[in-house]
Amino acid sequence: MTTTINTPAGTPFVEVTREFDATPAQLFKVMTAKDLIGEWLGPRELEAVIEEYDVREGGKYRYIHRNANAEFAFRGVFHSVVQDEMVIQTFEWEGAPGQVCIEKVTLEPTATGVLLRQQSVFPSVEARDQSIEYGMANGIEDSMNRLAELVAKEA
Repeated sequence: MTTTINTPAGTPFVEVTREFDATPAQLFKVMTAKDLIGEWLGPRELEAVIEEYDVREGGKYRYIHRNANAEFAFRGVFHSVVQDEMVIQTFEWEGAPGQVCIEKVTLEPTATGVLLRQQSVFPSVEARDQSIEYGMANGIEDSMNRLAELVAKEA
């Protein structure tokens, strides 16, 4: 299955969709289990160090992606969590402090599995475009592929 990344020109929006061969409950579990996050989040070529990942309203997260040459730290707060259905959170790359995104992930049952829809709102068109320039699409694509592999393994 393919990941679709929509980045409408001149807007601060990104929408990602991907269908998974799983139930909403299976996908939600793998997406939110602290011990599994590092197995799917981010590009394969980067090690993921999960410092905190507390998926509940008011919970926080922080993780670091690293290779031999660099580290990239990310953090945020979970604002709304509906088991097996939806998560709304902030997302901030610590390399661009104050450029906080709002992300909403929904899981919609389909005839063949579940559709993940992630909608991100950046603080500006420039911030969104900078994320695209830094390889956001590659990280998203790799994460979604790794997530699909992990869901299949865990199911």
